Amino acid sequence: MAGELLLEVENLAVSFRSRGAVADAVSDVSFRLHQGETLAMVGESGSGKSVTSLALMRLLPDAPQCQVRGSVKLRDKTGSGMLDVLALPEPQMQAVRGNNIAMVFQEPMTSLNPVKTIGAQITETIRLHRPMLARAAEDEAVRLLDLVGIPAPRQRLTAYPHQLSGGMRQRAMIAMALSCEPSVLIADEPTTALDVTIQAQILDLLKRLQEQTGMAVIFITHNLGVVAEIADRVMVMYSGRVVEQADVVPLFQQPLMPYTRGLLRSVPRLDLAGRRAGALYAIPGNVPDPRRPPPGCAFHPRCDSFADGRCNVEAPRLDSTADGRQVRCLRWPEFVA
Repeated sequence: MAGELLLEVENLAVSFRSRGAVADAVSDVSFRLHQGETLAMVGESGSGKSVTSLALMRLLPDAPQCQVRGSVKLRDKTGSGMLDVLALPEPQMQAVRGNNIAMVFQEPMTSLNPVKTIGAQITETIRLHRPMLARAAEDEAVRLLDLVGIPAPRQRLTAYPHQLSGGMRQRAMIAMALSCEPSVLIADEPTTALDVTIQAQILDLLKRLQEQTGMAVIFITHNLGVVAEIADRVMVMYSGRVVEQADVVPLFQQPLMPYTRGLLRSVPRLDLAGRRAGALYAIPGNVPDPRRPPPGCAFHPRCDSFADGRCNVEAPRLDSTADGRQVRCLRWPEFVA
């Protein structure tokens, strides 16, 4: 049973202006997120995943360089209803950011301040949002570092980011993001730069913390193995648009969008390793330039098996299926068994 609705995004669109040209990085993105739920955003680089997350956090440049449209409603932790994130004044948004919704960035070495200790950065976040004396904030930082599995947490408070390993820096970032107990956590490819053993530890950590706190998680990744491990629902993005959205098991069993099929075919399979038929599939071509999108379906130049004459001229709408899925493809009814 779905928990309380925490985040509601409707028709989110983001465009950038540069040298007189306008690039639509995100178009018509809508989804809901409930308490305790994990939504995975999947797609190649340039699909609009990170821009979507930054728009939710209000961390994109101001107009006129960047225009954000649509609606983002976030439930207030105080119980006063839903907050209109895109309409909040910046001082009020600063109180929401980190407290109601927090983010773990992809590369902690570029997200942590290199000239401040780990302890100073975590306690600064705690004291910004919670009325707490310095000593109490330090004790809370120790508790958080211990919670995320960093050994000798009190000693680590005096360490600088460059003195920690990649896995420990990522854990420190997670501790900072969790310091104010946000109801929604955005994790932007938090395991990309880590080896597989540390990746598994970070994923287990996020799952355990989610069970303890009930927070909802938006997990941005290109690793479908990770998606199968942690997600409840999957939102596949391509060229700034949602092209398929479904629960994780139905999507893996029967993808309805050719792009989703291509992503799944691109996952290495150990049972086919070394066989001629087991050559790793790659989707041909590249994600289109958002300043010059192709006519019709954005994926049709790369859709080597399914595209027909309509796909070159007719832009597909996001259809809803009988079982509650969403898919953006003119031919999807032909793929239903």
